[in-house]
Amino acid sequence: MTTPATPSAPKPAGDDRNLVAVDAHYIAPTLEDKLNLFWKNNGNAILVLCGLVVLGIIGKGGWEYLQGQKELDVEKAYAAAATPEALKAFAAAHAGHALAGITQLRLADDAYAAGKTADALAGYEQALATIKTGPLAARAQLGRALSRAQGGKTAEATADLKQLANDANQFKGARSEAAYQLASLAADANQPDDVQKYSMLLMQIDPTSPWTQRALALRASLPAPAAIPPAKADAPAGVQIKLPGK
Repeated sequence: MTTPATPSAPKPAGDDRNLVAVDAHYIAPTLEDKLNLFWKNNGNAILVLCGLVVLGIIGKGGWEYLQGQKELDVEKAYAAAATPEALKAFAAAHAGHALAGITQLRLADDAYAAGKTADALAGYEQALATIKTGPLAARAQLGRALSRAQGGKTAEATADLKQLANDANQFKGARSEAAYQLASLAADANQPDDVQKYSMLLMQIDPTSPWTQRALALRASLPAPAAIPPAKADAPAGVQIKLPGK
């Protein structure tokens, strides 16, 4: 009896649907081919994007150029304003600009020096509306306080000066002048105790300041503060003190 041949092991059934025959002559695309294909599909979009970027750069440069020219024109107009009338016209034409604030400060100083208290006070207020911080703002605050003092508003002036003098974040020069003006107002009111107090404050702010030296000289010219007499001890009620021989 003939023994049948052993059948070969059956191959496991698989999913051959996605199998693709490989061409022996197939060559993988190079990087250059991929770049060419990408440019073909996206070149127009890239060109449009580059154009927008260039336009944005040109637009920004043009805007900055125009702003620079505008600023230059304002500076030229400020330099050309040589009379009070021209300065007033400049401030009105460029309200809100930093140079307009400086112009208002100049006009206010002139008005204060001329004794025009109302004009000076209005000018300092307008300057402060534009100049918010920095030494010029402190200068305008000081000028406003002095204008109020000049106009007889001593209480308001004193409050403004105290705010400046006691502000540790303020410039030393502004604090020193404010403290001296407080000492001066106290001297005018014959208050030697306050003159001494503000002189000591000046020593704390800046002992080398000319305002400190002026305050010390002012204090030396005034009579010394009245000494407080010591309190007298009262004898207990009902106790009589007898002196010898009485």
